[in-house]
Order: sequence, then C-alpha cells, then structure tokens
Amino acid sequence: MKLSEIKGILPTLENVEFQLENGTFVPEHFHVTEVGAVTKHFIDCGGTIRNEKLVSFQLWNADDFEHRLKPTKLLNIIKLSEEKLGIENDEIEVEYQNTTIGKFDLEFNGKNFVLKNKTTACLAQEACGIPSEKQKVNLSELSINQSSGCNPNSGCC
Repeated sequence: MKLSEIKGILPTLENVEFQLENGTFVPEHFHVTEVGAVTKHFIDCGGTIRNEKLVSFQLWNADDFEHRLKPTKLLNIIKLSEEKLGIENDEIEVEYQNTTIGKFDLEFNGKNFVLKNKTTACLAQEACGIPSEKQKVNLSELSINQSSGCNPNSGCC
C-alpha cells in the first residue's frame, strides 16, 4: 500500500485497527512511534546496484491502556512527516514487535489494516543459476536408457 492510499482511507474510518495476517489484532492501545523515510542502497548477488525507498510506520504496544489512535491523529502525523522529512508517495512498510521486530507490507481489507508477512527473494536469479520455473516433464515422454540394461522387464528393479 502506498502512502496516498492510507491517506485516502483514514478519513473514512472511526478507528485505526491493525491485524496480523493470521487474524490476531494489534492491541487497540498501540502507538505509532515513528513515521519515517527509509532508503536502502545495496548491491544484489548479481552485482546490480539497487535503491529502494519506503515509508516506515513503527507500531508499539504500550502499557497506556486508555490510549486509542484516531484516524485524524495518524493523518496529522503523516502530514507532518511529509512536511518535515520530505516523505514521498512510496510503499509503506510496518515495523511491529511480536516475538522479534517484524517488517510487514500493509493492505486494507475494507475494515482493518492488515500486516502482510514479507518474504525474502533473490533479485538476480539469472546470475545465481536459479531457474525461473521448474521444467515440467511428462514421464511417458522419457526415453529408456538402453545402455543401463534396466527396464521394467529386466528384473533389476
């Protein structure tokens, strides 16, 4: 989800609710402790230099059980980050601590924001020799290797 999308959704909500992909909700007294611009400048295993820009939201589960983040408050935090940090309309990555700090993509299911599990991937599969798709072979099309002396009627198997 891009920053412009969450800015469009927030004014339509009464409450801001986040849930994990497995359906578990982030406690409703969470805080958004950071909104930031993250730039990652790296080289992949194939030698290609890459740049990645993200907007980072950090959610924190506090002991402040009376706290509820309202959509207008989060929208104001986003606007302030755009003004002060020059944050652009990039993809949002959410940091949330479960057993360790996790990084999640963000989606909206019509009612709640959903923290989607992220996965790693090789960005240079062609350089690593990883085939893009497994080759599909029909067993009936395989020829029998006559030199091995092993075929279904030979008694060797």
